[in-house]
Amino acid sequence: MSTVSTPLADSAIMLRRNLKHTLRNPTTMFNAVLFPIVMMLMFVKVFGGAFNVGPDVDYIDYATPGLLVMAVSYGLGATATAVNDDMTKGIINRFKTMDVSRGAMLTGHVVVTTVRCLVACAAIIGVAFAMGFDPDASAVDWLGVIGLVVLLSFAAGWLTVAMGLAAKTAESAGMAAVPLVMLPFLSSAFVPADTMGTGVRQFVEYQPFTPIIETLRGLLGGDLSTGDAIAALAWCVGLAVLGYVWAVSTFKKRA
Repeated sequence: MSTVSTPLADSAIMLRRNLKHTLRNPTTMFNAVLFPIVMMLMFVKVFGGAFNVGPDVDYIDYATPGLLVMAVSYGLGATATAVNDDMTKGIINRFKTMDVSRGAMLTGHVVVTTVRCLVACAAIIGVAFAMGFDPDASAVDWLGVIGLVVLLSFAAGWLTVAMGLAAKTAESAGMAAVPLVMLPFLSSAFVPADTMGTGVRQFVEYQPFTPIIETLRGLLGGDLSTGDAIAALAWCVGLAVLGYVWAVSTFKKRA
């Protein structure tokens, strides 16, 4: 077998292993898929009428892009915990004796995180349409939405894997992902940034999730801002590179 096919085959095995673990853990599936839907119903049906997001704008149309980002962030704690479990319970050492590609051990977690995020986002879109979501996106715009969600999920996956590797315990690994879960609440996901107070508004405008949400909103609304799109791509690529370098460096030290 070639040097290229061996890591690919090992990655496929790790992916299948991690998928089985996800499917066998109801809590993981709830946090990743069902809880974002619960949050969607709560914000749109309970709080939506209290938010002023602009004239002639249905709140479901405004909130759906932010809920897509929330769906990505809510499944990350499970990834950090799973990675830390592999590191602290001796699974990695067992894989090393089996001559499994080291890169495959990390890649499997990243890919299954991306898949889980895509499933959650698909569920959000389906429920949004059932609630009256009416986007103006073209086919090209929808491809852009899918591409950005994949890129965000991939970047968040690497960053979360790095957090899981760096944490000392599974509990601290899960807590390390909490800031990523909370960031969508401190963004333009549910209300426009210009309605917020001084200090909070500046944080919201310059944190990574806001340009990503605004880019998704622009794609779905048929009114994409080039500045937001460039910022969104830059944040995703930057987080992916940071997560990858951090994860590989920590893995080499601890594995």
